[in-house]
Amino acid sequence: MMIISSGPRRLLIAVVSLVTALVPFYSAHAEMSAWAENEGGRMRLVALAPDAGGKIRAALQIEPKPGWITYWKEPGNSGIPPQVTIAPESSVSLDAIAYPVPKHFFKGAIEDIAYDAPVTLPLSLTAPGKGPVTIDAAAFIGICKDICIPFQASFELKLGPAIQSHPQEEAILQAADARLPKPPSQDFDVTAHAMSPDRKTLSLTLALPGEGKAAPDIIVTGPSGYAFTKQIGGKRDGATFKVDVSIGKLPKDYDIAGKRWSVLVIDGERAMETTLAFE
Repeated sequence: MMIISSGPRRLLIAVVSLVTALVPFYSAHAEMSAWAENEGGRMRLVALAPDAGGKIRAALQIEPKPGWITYWKEPGNSGIPPQVTIAPESSVSLDAIAYPVPKHFFKGAIEDIAYDAPVTLPLSLTAPGKGPVTIDAAAFIGICKDICIPFQASFELKLGPAIQSHPQEEAILQAADARLPKPPSQDFDVTAHAMSPDRKTLSLTLALPGEGKAAPDIIVTGPSGYAFTKQIGGKRDGATFKVDVSIGKLPKDYDIAGKRWSVLVIDGERAMETTLAFE
């Protein structure tokens, strides 16, 4: 469960087993599965054949219906972060899931970090050896409107050798990559960070692109299940922004020494994600 602040939570319909039973196993002999659908939206799996090193570019496409949202990797006050698992018998490993830039949604005391439009999560996979590959994958997401509905589906993709182009799949993956936050650069970075002795605030100094006046959106992700977004006393001076981020409650006996947290900064049309190391 995601922790940001106290307050009311959405009603979560805990019908995972029912949803699983209603959503069949979607099989395809191509690089794109059929859509799995539920009340709030649909999703499918897209992949390209392995390259010479066995690396597979893939993605989970999610399309919420109008008025519904689905969640980022750390969802907010409530919600379900996306999960993708690969069946051991498929002999394919999941190396990483990437997340396009999300939005902030507020409804009273409820804060969601989510997507309210179609979103594609890039997946990095590895297949051992050569020859045809079968991906057996299960995806589990949350789709929410006034209530949250767990949505689970299984997919099978049989990938042949990379002997022909697949322009539709390639276009889907390229568009997903374009929506990812960029790594830090000279004009967009966290130039300094420090945790207060009481671990209640994280001080950040940012280099921001352009000469804007508004505060950027900042999402700090610490231990799994924790994200921090409340800014205190932010001051923007041209391309420099200094701010404290309220940390609040951390897990009991949590030792921050040696840990690495992530921070996502959204400034206008640009977004940057980097890692904060704590000594």
